[in-house]
Amino acid sequence: MSPSSLVLVIIVGIIVMLVLWVAFLYNALVRGRNHCDEAWSGIDTELKRRYDLIPNLVNTVKGYAAHERETLEEVTRARNAAVASQGSPASQARDENVLVDSLKRLLAVVESYPELKASEHFLKLQQELVNTEDRIQRARRFYNGNVREYNNRVQVVPSALIARLFGFKEREFFEIETAVERQAPAVKI
Repeated sequence: MSPSSLVLVIIVGIIVMLVLWVAFLYNALVRGRNHCDEAWSGIDTELKRRYDLIPNLVNTVKGYAAHERETLEEVTRARNAAVASQGSPASQARDENVLVDSLKRLLAVVESYPELKASEHFLKLQQELVNTEDRIQRARRFYNGNVREYNNRVQVVPSALIARLFGFKEREFFEIETAVERQAPAVKI
């Protein structure tokens, strides 16, 4: 093999290795982006589950506490705004946190109505809401973990170079409060 053909083989080998390296990093970024999209759909599913529960909860409370009209309307407005929210995770989180605050106020109102708190239907709805909140928080943690991994790939060298070259952008985390939390049972000794 002549020296010029050896140089040509080395150059071609370097180009092939460079192309494979770029393809590997590009594919890792695409996989990360797809994991984020998949995780977001899990959050969306759980939020819709909460949206479906809220009208039942409002109607149940309305039957016992009709004069709490302002609080009930506030929850309904907040729910409708959250359902309509289609922006970034940060803008959706703002709408979700307004909904969470209104739900907390509604549940605080319920404390004044012992017969409502004892209602089997209300207790089932409340338990379902607690379960849904747990599921939302699990989905949120899963999504944020995927976003963290993806953002690391977008930010660190050398994959950051490929990310910029192909237009991969960082993702936003989804931070929301929980409307209700699971209560630990009281232990009496």
